[in-house]
Amino acid sequence: MRRIPAVVTTCAATLAFLVPAGLAAAAPASPTSPASPAEQSYTVVPYENVKVRQLPKQDSAYLATLTAGQSYTAYCWTHGQTITDHGYTNDIWIGFADGFSSAVYFKGDQYANLPASAQC
Repeated sequence: MRRIPAVVTTCAATLAFLVPAGLAAAAPASPTSPASPAEQSYTVVPYENVKVRQLPKQDSAYLATLTAGQSYTAYCWTHGQTITDHGYTNDIWIGFADGFSSAVYFKGDQYANLPASAQC
């Protein structure tokens, strides 16, 4: 049986969507979810620990922290609050089943390597 890497969180039951990519993550989508797990999914990897927020803005409710170097399943990207960090600036946020993280913190291009067509 494979062990799932720990995800720092305040409410583990709400965060079933944060199962690392490649492992089953069958969490039902809520009406406020950015994406449905039935849609196309993509693997993203943060290069440092990054917070998942309820909405694509920095002052939105905190849901969890993704661990640097781990793979996670994302479903889409959207425009949100502009974030600047480590010399990078953009307004792209990566959508997970129940929340968003700024693309500034993910490996890859400005969309964390999600295709331009994967807009939420």
